[in-house]
Amino acid sequence: MTFLYTARGIYDPTCDSEGLAWREYVEWSKLTHLTELVSVDYSLNEILVEPDRDNAEDWEFVFTVNYRETSFFRSSEYVFRRMKARTRFNLLAIVIEPGRECRDIPLDGYEFMGYDLLDQYFETSALSNCGGFEETFSRADLNAKGLIADFTSAKDIQKRLFENNPGEDHADTNIIAIWRHATIGR
Repeated sequence: MTFLYTARGIYDPTCDSEGLAWREYVEWSKLTHLTELVSVDYSLNEILVEPDRDNAEDWEFVFTVNYRETSFFRSSEYVFRRMKARTRFNLLAIVIEPGRECRDIPLDGYEFMGYDLLDQYFETSALSNCGGFEETFSRADLNAKGLIADFTSAKDIQKRLFENNPGEDHADTNIIAIWRHATIGR
C-alpha cells in the first residue's frame, strides 16, 4: 500500500463565517448527522499545500495519475514544508484504491476515518459534494465525518454509482482510505 499525505482545512460547525457556511451546507446536503466533514473534496475541505510548480524538486513529491496532478503528496515532511500557516487543520494520510479493509491498519499517530469516493479528477467527493445519489446510497451509509465506514460498503457503492449514473463524471470514482493525525493540527 502506498501512503500519501495532504493537509486540509477543517470543515465543521465553526466554519459559519467563511465560504459555504456549515449550516447552509448541512441544509443543502441533508447530512444532518455530520459532526465534521473529513473529506478530500477540494472545495469543501480546502487544500492547504501549494507546491512550487516551477521547482523540479517539488515534482518529486507531487503524486500524479495519468499525468494529472493530485493534491496528494509522497511525504508528510513535504506537506509541512509547503503548507499554508494554520492553527487548526487536518493532516491526512490516504491510500488510493486500497483493495482491502483499512480500518485495522495501524498508522502511528493517525486514526482511521473511513472511505471517500473521489471522482476521476481527484477533486469532487461523490458522497458529500454532489447533492446525493439517492438511487445508490443513503445518508445513513455515511458516518459522522461524511465517509463510508467499511471497505465492502465503499466498494459496493462505488460500483453502483457508476452503474446507476452512466456518463456522470462524479459517479466514476476512486476509493480513498483516509486516516487523520490524532494530535497535529487538532
